[in-house]
Amino acid sequence: MSMYPKNMFFTSESVTEGHPDKFCDQISDVVLDECLRQDPLSRVACECYVTMGLLAVGGEVTTNAMFDVAKVVRDLGNEIGYTAPKYGFDVNTAAIVRTIHAQSPDISQGVSREGGQIGAGDQGIMFGYACNQTEELMPLPITMAHQLARKLSEVRKQKVLPYLGPDGKTQVTVEYRDGKPLRIDYVVIAASHTNEVVTPDGMYTTEDAKQEIITEVVQPVVGHLLDEESTIAVNGTGKFLVSGPQGDTGLTGRKIIVDTYGGWAVHGGGAFSGKDPTKVDRSGGYMARYVAKNLVAAELADECLVQLGYCIGLVDPVSVMVNSYGTGKVSDEVLAKLVRKVFPLSPHGIIDHLKLRKPVYRNTAAYGHFGRSEFSWEKVDATEELLAKARNVP
Repeated sequence: MSMYPKNMFFTSESVTEGHPDKFCDQISDVVLDECLRQDPLSRVACECYVTMGLLAVGGEVTTNAMFDVAKVVRDLGNEIGYTAPKYGFDVNTAAIVRTIHAQSPDISQGVSREGGQIGAGDQGIMFGYACNQTEELMPLPITMAHQLARKLSEVRKQKVLPYLGPDGKTQVTVEYRDGKPLRIDYVVIAASHTNEVVTPDGMYTTEDAKQEIITEVVQPVVGHLLDEESTIAVNGTGKFLVSGPQGDTGLTGRKIIVDTYGGWAVHGGGAFSGKDPTKVDRSGGYMARYVAKNLVAAELADECLVQLGYCIGLVDPVSVMVNSYGTGKVSDEVLAKLVRKVFPLSPHGIIDHLKLRKPVYRNTAAYGHFGRSEFSWEKVDATEELLAKARNVP
């Protein structure tokens, strides 16, 4: 029994690494990574704001790391491709403002505990989800949207479609029948571009460019799920010439649904990027996904939602909830007890188990934090212990 109707259309979206909000997420995380690279115990809450010609980096940072924030930001911007006004932003000439101060001592005294323990860096609720729709144990719509967004950036960087700019968005509508994904009904691509593929009247992206985007981006990624009734829309307003921070102000933390499950699963509300792992918004969210994925991988449920609740300064979660939507091989109450027995759920336990002091975060900040095998929270290494202990949980 899924949380959704058996027969339906479900839509998820993603954005490219050059989308202004994602640009900001990556800046926040590249600053975090540099702090952790030099000082693994850094406390970081880094925010970013970008608009035409201006980029501001601020927040609370307590660290022994020493580095040039502006250089790190400019290097990242060059890698993404914000190198000229025609793309809506030139990171090499833009003004970069830095406004950083230390973590509040009121928070620090609750996080830092004797004996190496760590209290939660904030109150909050975190959700993790997994299902057997895809090999990655993720919902299909967000998986396809991410793959399209990544492909859009790939063909730009490899100069297969050299007229593309860094900014872009993707959207996928999947038709479900009897609870299973059947086909893709609608694909939406917003691909920023330069003047060379604008029609002579200045109103539209050329039909040739649209077709190239369909051929080089859409078909290789989702072609096997398209049929004669599927619709593909490229640059629905006509053209996408004014793009990047020139056309859209960016902020850290504005793409939390893109970052997680594409709207398929509920969200606790806390963003990930720019936060060190003592912030349970991030570490708790990663652990909840790890727990849910292992439960599904162990075939204890076909789909699974896990909620963790924390109180600032406290070590253990105040609540653990599991909802298998009627697909569990044992009751949800038993699954919740099993989770507490098998998984380390304190901030210190999560950080150690998932190795969250490493500078891996910039790579999380585009194309989703989940469903990607390179991250520790995507491992399915707890299945045997889950199955062994499931027999003994009352």
